[in-house]
Amino acid sequence: MSTERPDNDVTGPRRRRPPLAVASVAAAVLLAGGGGAYWASTASGGGAADGGAAAKDAAPLTLDAAAAADGPSTPPPGIAPGEPDPGGPPVVYRASGELPDGPDEAAVHHARGTVASAEVARLAKALGIPGTPRTEGTSWVVGDGDGPGALLKVTKQAPGTWTFARTTPVKPCEPGKVCANGSGEPGGTPVSERAAKAAAAPVLKAAGQDDAALNAGQLIGDARVVNAAPKVDGLPTYGWSTGIQVGPDGEVTGGSGHLKALEKGDTYPAIGADEALEQLNAASKGKGDGGRDIGGCATPVPLEGEPKTSVPDCVPSNGKRAPVERTVEDAVFGLALHYVDGRQTLVPSWLFTVRQAPGGPEDTVTQVAVDPEFIEKPETPAPSGDRKVTSYAADGRTLEVTFWGGVCSTYTASAEESAGQVRISVTEQPREGACIMIAKELTRTVTLEKPLGDRTVIDAASGATVPRG
Repeated sequence: MSTERPDNDVTGPRRRRPPLAVASVAAAVLLAGGGGAYWASTASGGGAADGGAAAKDAAPLTLDAAAAADGPSTPPPGIAPGEPDPGGPPVVYRASGELPDGPDEAAVHHARGTVASAEVARLAKALGIPGTPRTEGTSWVVGDGDGPGALLKVTKQAPGTWTFARTTPVKPCEPGKVCANGSGEPGGTPVSERAAKAAAAPVLKAAGQDDAALNAGQLIGDARVVNAAPKVDGLPTYGWSTGIQVGPDGEVTGGSGHLKALEKGDTYPAIGADEALEQLNAASKGKGDGGRDIGGCATPVPLEGEPKTSVPDCVPSNGKRAPVERTVEDAVFGLALHYVDGRQTLVPSWLFTVRQAPGGPEDTVTQVAVDPEFIEKPETPAPSGDRKVTSYAADGRTLEVTFWGGVCSTYTASAEESAGQVRISVTEQPREGACIMIAKELTRTVTLEKPLGDRTVIDAASGATVPRG
């Protein structure tokens, strides 16, 4: 997936840089909008503070503990597990040439407040869903999730994450035929990119992203996906896209995105692309190999003149895989999604265009571009075997917490409140009798004594900040 330099290029003049130090780094794949993917690596910290203060007055920037500098982060919601294989070989990134300096400073951006019923109604109208938004837990809902029709769900709290899906086929599928995409028709032909963008236009306008850069090259079955990547403060973004699925009949059949507009936060000094790439490689140095040399390969090494990436899965004699090289072909200064105090925040970052192999596809790797002097590393909680809360949603005094559990137990959630925090505990009670051990994502509701407000939600088992879902 290639990244185009924005029209108002802020990356500065290109200059020849000295050879970059390299080390191993692991990567994870984030789903962008309707299913497009990009590579994302953790930075050496990051975050945001309130207001729009100049760099010298900005509060230290602290990402949640999951994204600390000493290794790859625990992926936020939207990660595609196993892509690439977390147990695969480490990755080394090398610049193919000169890299830009970028701007001297840039601001973080975050979503605050709540989503109004009128905003949800506007989006529902663009999607063709009749009815008035109603409250279900911590979300606005329009449509019918059980019967014929379509369902739109929007979390009330910023950033107003929304999902939409046609719940049943427009007409029944004929017996004995495999129908695709809920259309009632067997194996339709995807619409053109131009037609898909036209169908998605009203929805993107209602979501406030009618000026976003569009890519309609992705297909999911017979549905074409329009991925909209907005610019924020003139900068390209990653992790903040909207995905709209368009069926073979030209009707919007699904989608997801954010409904609440972003606000500008504190401004921080920024580093150049070469330093960011050094940090990207150094961040995971020694991860998976204990900081020791990898050692010899158990499989044949490439012949002279062959690229090193011709044996990416080489397993050394000590059982650890040799690093795989990836070529960085371009760098653009932008904003990438991170969690700050449990809230989704766009943090100044370098977006590196990376090619996996000569002639192969392009991906984008991100690295936080905030000067390390303004980054404060969070405390890493002690390991715990207790149940960990993975995300939450809030509406006034109602708090919905999400966690992974098994079907062989029952779970209850409780809260311990203070002026600045709400600590959530999940209690497990095994059921009697035979049971199939299957894990599933569970949600429990807790009623607080006071509205959550700006208080931070903490998982009592691990001590970690819980991200807003």
